[in-house]
Amino acid sequence: MANIILLGPPGAGKGTQARLLVENRGMVQLSTGDMLRAAQSSGTEMGRKVAAVMAAGQLVTDEIVIGLIGEKLAEGGSGFIFDGFPRTLAQADALDALLKRSGQTLDAVVEMQVDDTALVERITARSTCGTCGEVYNDISKPIPADGKCSVCGGTEFKRRADDNAESLKQRLMEYYKKTSPLIGYYYHANKLEAVDGLGEIAEIADSIAAVLDRRATS
Repeated sequence: MANIILLGPPGAGKGTQARLLVENRGMVQLSTGDMLRAAQSSGTEMGRKVAAVMAAGQLVTDEIVIGLIGEKLAEGGSGFIFDGFPRTLAQADALDALLKRSGQTLDAVVEMQVDDTALVERITARSTCGTCGEVYNDISKPIPADGKCSVCGGTEFKRRADDNAESLKQRLMEYYKKTSPLIGYYYHANKLEAVDGLGEIAEIADSIAAVLDRRATS
């Protein structure tokens, strides 16, 4: 069992690798966006708070997100993958405190390193299945010739409106300003591990698996 953070800029492939860890190791992916959407319809006290905040058009606070993560940790599992959280040093401190209260540890922070130019080329060619969310790329993983998703058979594909060069550069700048300080934070905590985020999906998965296996025996 291991708890890890996948760290990297938009489009680095964190979601894809998280799904593989779920499939191959039975880990639980904690995606902030997914948790917020699920909470809205859960009927729990925390869910009602989320629904009220989002209905008012306000930003969900770190306190609420940490509360949702705490609920998931209490459910147990074969290790957790924090995808999209933390994004700031304050959130990292809050997550560290939560894990300590829960009697758990953070075992590794996997930084998926990418080249910005290559990343822009990758993202502007990206599309997803409108049914299951499987990611395709015009260059490295095109939509099957029969026009059907290889996972679910869906035939509708979409591109994010902000998956263009200009928007991505702005998102990268926001990442470097707010999230990249976490690299130093976790380096000093001896949690940081780096993998090449621009290789083949299977190669990246193998690199992450090697990190987890090494950490488990160290």
